[in-house]
Amino acid sequence: MSPVFPMLTVLSMFYYMCLRRRARTATRGEMNSRRAIESNTRALPINVEIVQYAKEVLDFSSHYGSENSMSYTMWNLAGIPNVYPSSGDFTQTAVFRTYGTWWDRCPSARLPFKRTPSTFCSQDYVELAFEEPVYPTAVHILETYHPGAVVRILACSANPYSQNPPAEVRWEILWSEAPTKVNGPQARQFTPCIKQINFPTNLIRLEVNSSLLDYYTELDAVVLHGVKERPVLSLKTSMIDMNDIDEDDDEEKYGCGMDTLNKQFSIVTLREWPTNGYFDKLPYELIQLILSHLTVPDLCRLAQTCKLLYQHCCDPLQYIHLSLQPYWARINDTSLEYLQSRCTLIQWLNLSWTGNRGAISVSGFSRFLKVCGSELVRLELSCGHFLNETCLEVITEMCPNLQELNLSSCDKIPPQAFNHIAKVGNLKRLILYRTKVEQTALLSILNFCSELQHLSLGSCVMVSAHSVSGGVRVCARCLWNSVWACRS
Repeated sequence: MSPVFPMLTVLSMFYYMCLRRRARTATRGEMNSRRAIESNTRALPINVEIVQYAKEVLDFSSHYGSENSMSYTMWNLAGIPNVYPSSGDFTQTAVFRTYGTWWDRCPSARLPFKRTPSTFCSQDYVELAFEEPVYPTAVHILETYHPGAVVRILACSANPYSQNPPAEVRWEILWSEAPTKVNGPQARQFTPCIKQINFPTNLIRLEVNSSLLDYYTELDAVVLHGVKERPVLSLKTSMIDMNDIDEDDDEEKYGCGMDTLNKQFSIVTLREWPTNGYFDKLPYELIQLILSHLTVPDLCRLAQTCKLLYQHCCDPLQYIHLSLQPYWARINDTSLEYLQSRCTLIQWLNLSWTGNRGAISVSGFSRFLKVCGSELVRLELSCGHFLNETCLEVITEMCPNLQELNLSSCDKIPPQAFNHIAKVGNLKRLILYRTKVEQTALLSILNFCSELQHLSLGSCVMVSAHSVSGGVRVCARCLWNSVWACRS
């Protein structure tokens, strides 16, 4: 037999094996591709993305413009952009009241509250309603002048256009970051990477911090991208979302889980330990000093460790100054009820931004002040839309030592209610920015509050400059259409 034939036989067999392997690989690849297509068709249904501009501005904390004008007001955020992509100072944009740090350095500035979490740096906010509830996939913020003020974007589970209000209003943070200084005042489209949420929304809230800006930030429009059906995880990502596992921890971290904070307030079950070691030997005052550096949620967590720390964490001396503004999305009547026994000696209380959409009732607020209002010196209630005439009457009756009252942007209080403020004879500082106070009530306040030193009447459309009289000098300290009255 010729040696050529064995060689041909080996080559033929090798070629045949290669063809078989290639055929098997191709078949397997086609099957995998078919499975992938079928899986994508089954797990990822085609969902058209909806793009919509804000239909309406529902609420905001402040704006540069006047209530009787459209120039530099928050209402300019509704609808399609008026300026973008142009850059510069335009009256058709939305501009907040302040920028930079001079606001905190002026003579009328007040000392900040302690125990404010480092993650909370918001100074102003605006809430926008959209036509269709969607699962957000992107939020575009069109900034036309000095961008970089937006620090948080939140979504709400409540539909502002629904006839049936939900039993519980839930806020979820889509994006959050510390303020950053942007080089240059040029316009930009700000599109942060947002978090997926498990409920549709048509209510978006922007929170801003303008402390690093050299001038006012100007916003032109907000665009919400989303889908009607909840997005399903793609095959390229893990089928288990770790954020779903740590949902409670995530709510504690961002401050939007109302039930979580209430549970922390109410827990009284303590573990039994024979001794706390050398910690028991520390002076009571030293332990109090150490705990004074903790935030309110941290105090609640620490109170669950042992009886000694529970005693320290619930001591009313830890709540002399209390700011609940960083937890505005979690505070309700139940929260105030749990805090009553700890706040009997409270002197400074900040309830700004809290209680909206029924979270705090008039009766719940009244019960809290009846127990905790006797020592109050400073009360911050900015943007508290639950306030009415009954609340102001309770404040004047239950807070005889009150010296500072902030009612800025409490535009739901009726005009006649402000007459009750005249009963607070020790009042030294009164902020009535964007309220419906009338001249009659204002004159009554100026008559009976003889200690009044600072009075803010910015954007009070029912008060004219001529009504400020009685030994009070009006001075134009502000360029944002505010009036400060300073007793000479």
